[in-house]
Amino acid sequence: MSIDLTTAQAIIGEALAAGEQHGFKPLTVVVLDPGGHVIAGARQDGASNNRFEIAQGKAYGALALGMGSRAIMERAEQQGYFIASVTAALGGRLIPVPGGVLVRDADGTIKGAIGISGDSSDNDEAAASTAIKAAGLTPQVA
Repeated sequence: MSIDLTTAQAIIGEALAAGEQHGFKPLTVVVLDPGGHVIAGARQDGASNNRFEIAQGKAYGALALGMGSRAIMERAEQQGYFIASVTAALGGRLIPVPGGVLVRDADGTIKGAIGISGDSSDNDEAAASTAIKAAGLTPQVA
């Protein structure tokens, strides 16, 4: 079972609220199910173009490799050829920087992933983690 639409929309609301509370630049948030399909997404007024694709790529990569996009970035620094190959295999849909966070339930089962883009990658990841926790779920960034 994946994140349902109501939970996805609540996560988006929490992420956008966290961004506003901390004075982040306008964010775009995408929630994916475990298969990488979009459940919901939202873009704040003023967010720059193509942020949806970037946010989706962060979340999609996290699901594809079973680790948060921060861990993917760290792996890219060590194994650049591998990450480049995975990116090609995924049709370019992997963005190896923080902001893609796996969502786990209390049993540790992956329920989906959140991708956020708009501010610094660290801030994108912080907004995602805050929103996931507010939904009673567990974020996995590494």
